[in-house]
Amino acid sequence: MKKIILVFLSLIGLFFLSGCNQNSKESASVKWKSFSGDKRIEQRVDSVLKLMTLEEKIGQMTQFSANWSITGPVMSDDFKPYLYKGLIGSVFNATSVEGIKRMQQIAVDSTRLGIPILFGLDVIHGYKTIFPIPLAEACSWDLDLMKQTARVAAIEAASDGVNWTFAPMVDISRDPRWGRVMEGAGEDPYLGSRIAEARVKGFQGENGWKSLSDVTTLLACVKHFAAYGASEAGKDYNPAELSEHTLRNVYLEPYRAAIEAGVGTVMASFNEVNGVPATASRWLLTDILRKEWGFTGFVVSDYTGINELVPHGVAKDEKQAAELAVNAGVDMDMTGATYIKYLSKLVKEGKVSEKTIDNAARRILEMKFLLGLFDDPYRYLDENRAKENIEKPEFIETARKAAAASVVLLKNDNNLLPIKKDCTVRIALIGPLMNDSINLNGEWAGSGDRNKSVSILKGLTEAYKGTNVKLNYAKGCTITESSPASIAQAVSVAHNSDVILVAVGEDFNWSGEAACRTDIRLPEAQRQLLKALKETGKPIALIVLSGRPLDLSWEDSQFDAILQAWFPGREGGNGIADVISGEYNPSGRLVMSFPRNVGQIPIYYNHKNTGRPVDPANPDVDYKSRYLDVATTPLYPFGYGLSYTTYAISDAQIDKSTMKSKNDKIIVSATVENTGSMDGEMVVQLYVRDLVGSVTRPVKELKGFRKVVLKAGESKTIAFELSSEDLAFYGIDMKKKTEPGEFKLWVAQNSADNSNELSFSVTE
Repeated sequence: MKKIILVFLSLIGLFFLSGCNQNSKESASVKWKSFSGDKRIEQRVDSVLKLMTLEEKIGQMTQFSANWSITGPVMSDDFKPYLYKGLIGSVFNATSVEGIKRMQQIAVDSTRLGIPILFGLDVIHGYKTIFPIPLAEACSWDLDLMKQTARVAAIEAASDGVNWTFAPMVDISRDPRWGRVMEGAGEDPYLGSRIAEARVKGFQGENGWKSLSDVTTLLACVKHFAAYGASEAGKDYNPAELSEHTLRNVYLEPYRAAIEAGVGTVMASFNEVNGVPATASRWLLTDILRKEWGFTGFVVSDYTGINELVPHGVAKDEKQAAELAVNAGVDMDMTGATYIKYLSKLVKEGKVSEKTIDNAARRILEMKFLLGLFDDPYRYLDENRAKENIEKPEFIETARKAAAASVVLLKNDNNLLPIKKDCTVRIALIGPLMNDSINLNGEWAGSGDRNKSVSILKGLTEAYKGTNVKLNYAKGCTITESSPASIAQAVSVAHNSDVILVAVGEDFNWSGEAACRTDIRLPEAQRQLLKALKETGKPIALIVLSGRPLDLSWEDSQFDAILQAWFPGREGGNGIADVISGEYNPSGRLVMSFPRNVGQIPIYYNHKNTGRPVDPANPDVDYKSRYLDVATTPLYPFGYGLSYTTYAISDAQIDKSTMKSKNDKIIVSATVENTGSMDGEMVVQLYVRDLVGSVTRPVKELKGFRKVVLKAGESKTIAFELSSEDLAFYGIDMKKKTEPGEFKLWVAQNSADNSNELSFSVTE
């Protein structure tokens, strides 16, 4: 500790020197805008920078991955020599207080300057307590809940030594073949933006940069900038072929929302946009992100993203790749070792300015100051706190609530569900995922123990304990394989039951990074099981577990009820049991449209009209924009979801029919009524259409939503504030503004609901 004390004494001296000599040549030559805007912190950052060699600055721009958890191509470089030389700014994938403390001690006690390391991890939907996958949670439309689950994840991860998470992922996703749809919030930029804000504040805290000093928060990283969700053909790492118009109006909005919410870091995406890989795109990383949006945090590449500029074909070797990335605006190299190998040479050759290096190092150092690591490098490394803050009962309860809230009821003929606890009924519990705990957490499940996850069988058994509901179980098949004997056993159990519940779906490894599928139907083995069960004539409800929307067209035509439960996390079995037993009335609503088959993809509600749109009243007219073999509409539209009760929206009104294009608003109100016999929650959605614009506009756009709690028979009046700024878009001149014109709006239950239509106009 002697060295670090001496270093801090030096820093204090330089702090006062800097404060007394604001007009020094060096400080005048450096133009840097800090993330915090706090002059004291800026001076502390510059005090450290003045002590550093060029190699040490580059070291701060370098991240290596710990050996015990690799998420990408394994780099051969052993990072320990760099660690002892103080040439590592961050370590990825290190977990546990004990393991992290060993590396931090080396960085602090065994290096020249004793600069602490930033420890990062993919804390996506929980750390130890695993919540539903982000796509599932988005279906709750509950921003407070999503903020809460991110908060719990931050508390747990920070208690185990982690201080930086590579989340939230805010990529707009319109193609369910892409495996990473499970990490995002679906197809809509408005909803995606609101969720991005909630997750950033959940991870980082509510008080801007000042919250980062709270040892229970995590530095967040919004990803993947930009348009990774538009990867061509739904294939991971593929180019994103987009017009600037679509990029700005659809794909960039959630990233911007995260920036405005105060996110501290941004991750560059793997894909190319307009012919340039994002990692080398100065237009994206500097012109838009920094100059246009004013982002002052730091940018990190994705895993070996800089190295991959070589196979992309924009760099001849890794040295040129490093040059392109750093000049584009990438401040930290994630695990690729290109910066530590080549930046010093590039500076000496005049291809990279030392000012660029200085500013990148400043951004990284500032985050370490804001996290309190310079004041106490071990502040995250308290083993007692780790024991106290992991898997607390209230965290488990939140996970159960989140699991139930994420379930979407897609079909429920004859009110097959719920099966109340006071019934006298025999239920057959069948399917490869019925007694499964391993798959429930889904992909990107942090450090969660899959064996602790509550299976659906266990959840239902506990829910119906002591009742007249009798449960009988048979697996029937595995996820991909079946046999006549296993199916026969399941059919036998089904025959001796009154109702059949079948848990089907994907293996968790089938979604996530590098997990793309061209066939998004249930595997043939499961379909064989379902066909055999159908022949029993018993009512059947499906419980579908998946990381993406599936093609459920056949299942929708054959079975009585379908619950889309996604990958629901640790408490999945209990949450699903709460829904099936009626303890929780399903309130989830889809955030991605479900296709009728893979040939419809991409399919999304906020599409553009063609010059020959299909008339819904006459869908089979020739020479219209349609398919010959299937309807143009999705199987289940965006915003769709059923309940055990029914709702009605009526008396939609606006307080005025005209508003100005700037600094004006209208108030939209409507009456929402629970017309059924069970208490529930209704997601009321506000959609708008701009009828004529300087560029073509979507047929509908979500502009607001409210999740309303209603008792049976209760009605409430709700109101939306629709501002002129809410109607702004990037027009033909690529400037964002609200254009005068005529508009329609709908207060609706989903994107396909055209009731409660109103008209208004916008004037200059």
